This record gives sequence, C-alpha cells and structure tokens, in this order.
Amino acid sequence: MVKKLVAAGHVAHAPYGAVRLTDSGRGEALRMVRRHRLVETWLVRQFGYDWDEVHDEAEVLEHTLSDRLLAAIDDQLGHPSRDPHGDPIPAPDGTVEIPDAVSLSTLDPLARGRVARISDRDPDVLRALAAAGVGLGSELQAGALPTPIAEAIWVTPLA
Repeated sequence: MVKKLVAAGHVAHAPYGAVRLTDSGRGEALRMVRRHRLVETWLVRQFGYDWDEVHDEAEVLEHTLSDRLLAAIDDQLGHPSRDPHGDPIPAPDGTVEIPDAVSLSTLDPLARGRVARISDRDPDVLRALAAAGVGLGSELQAGALPTPIAEAIWVTPLA
C-alpha cells in the first residue's frame, strides 16, 4: 500500500524510514475526512441514525458517493461545519476550522464548559451521554463525570 501511495504522490517514504504525507496526500486525506463527516451528518439528520451508529455506515458510503452527490448532500444540509460529534468538516478547499476547546478532564472539577466535541471512539460512551441528555452545546461541570467519560468530551470553558 505504501508503494501505491508513493506512486500516486500522496506520501514520501524512504526504505525503513518514516512515511510522511505530501501536500497531495494531505489534500486527499482532508477530502476523505470531509466525505466521511458529511455522510455521518447526513445519516443523522436525514435518516434518523443515532450518533453511535453512523461511523461504520459512513465508512462504507464515503467510498461510493460521487462528488456530485456529495455536493448535493452538503447543499441539502446547509453546509454544516461540524459533524454530529462536533468534529470539524473540512471545507471543499481543504480549510478546517478547529474549535477552541479543551478536554473536560483537564479542567478544575468545579469548572464548567460547553460541549464542543465528543469522541466517537467508544459507542458505549456515546449511548450513555445520549441517555443522559448530553450533546453538543450542553453545559457540564468538569468533576461531575467519571474520568473515562470526561476524557471523551471537549468543551469551551465558561467563565
């Protein structure tokens, strides 16, 4: 696979050395991230998927949609800037707006923050948070959640 990526100009690699993305490779990676996150958003908003269900489905669909259909989905969704988990969706030109957020687990236990992103790594955490009514925009106190859950949440600290 590395040889194929080198041949396509997406990575630079010396034998037994590190593999680094080229500018072309970074562009392709951002294009795939955009596709994935738009599909996740589409599945949640248009088909009623829960946020803990969309990752695997998006993994399949992101490789099958045409650029034309993806642009229509983006239009239909109103050009969202974040996916259902709060991850930024790269713009068509590859720019990405990274929210100014920190892990809830790093805040003082009495500090409060507004949820900006929740890791989609663990579906059980997503289900638990959904059951507790926690989602993007929720206001939380840092010390109110167990550490493994707090580590999955990024917040914008509140004064």
